[in-house]
Amino acid sequence: MNVFGVDIGGSGIKGAPVDLERGDLAEPRHKVLTPHPATPDGVADCVHEVVSQFGWSGKVGITFPGVVTGGITRTAANVDQGWIDRDARALLSDRLGMPVTVVNDADAAGIAEMTFGAGAGRKGTVLLLTFGTGIGSALFRDGRLVPNTELGHLELNGHDAEKHASTRAKDDEDLSWEHWANRVQKYLSHVEMLFSPELFIIGGGVSRKADRFIPRIEGIRAEIVPAQLQNNAGIVGAAMAASTRT
Repeated sequence: MNVFGVDIGGSGIKGAPVDLERGDLAEPRHKVLTPHPATPDGVADCVHEVVSQFGWSGKVGITFPGVVTGGITRTAANVDQGWIDRDARALLSDRLGMPVTVVNDADAAGIAEMTFGAGAGRKGTVLLLTFGTGIGSALFRDGRLVPNTELGHLELNGHDAEKHASTRAKDDEDLSWEHWANRVQKYLSHVEMLFSPELFIIGGGVSRKADRFIPRIEGIRAEIVPAQLQNNAGIVGAAMAASTRT
């Protein structure tokens, strides 16, 4: 069974049909740049462009980089403030002319990793953290999701952690892998103090280069592994969420 998944990020919007039996993309994904400003209408147009590339008709799951409750987007840290309290499900469904499910981006990635990836079969407390434009989080206890945790906004050194330890911070400040790994280590130490997870799964595009920074992280009790689905996890998780919608 295939369902379409779209992952809205701060820098790019990507999507593809997903084979839900394999937990993988059924076709190579299509990606467009996120508009700036990332207004609801502008993003909706980009989502339509991605979906239309495949001639798709049917259910569509879409991630959003913020808190999502009942299809309403409640926060908008890395997109236009016009998303706050917007009925994103209605907006995107109308734009696509198809049934749409909207879910927090890191939660979607976490659902995919816990089913098909690095967290499959793991019990206890597991935290997936996606490093990109910001830092997304998905918290699981014995495989059950605690939605919309948004732990990238924990205070670290007087600022949102994602301003200090995201991949964007690395790029904007031209940090070496060693320097950035030290920042990630401090962030993980803070999160570990609060939640005591048995496993950290590191996702986002930077997971493709896990060997450049994970071995440099020291002093963390939890196991640290890269996401197996890497930057496709959000697309897969979005499709999974849409498949369960009646």
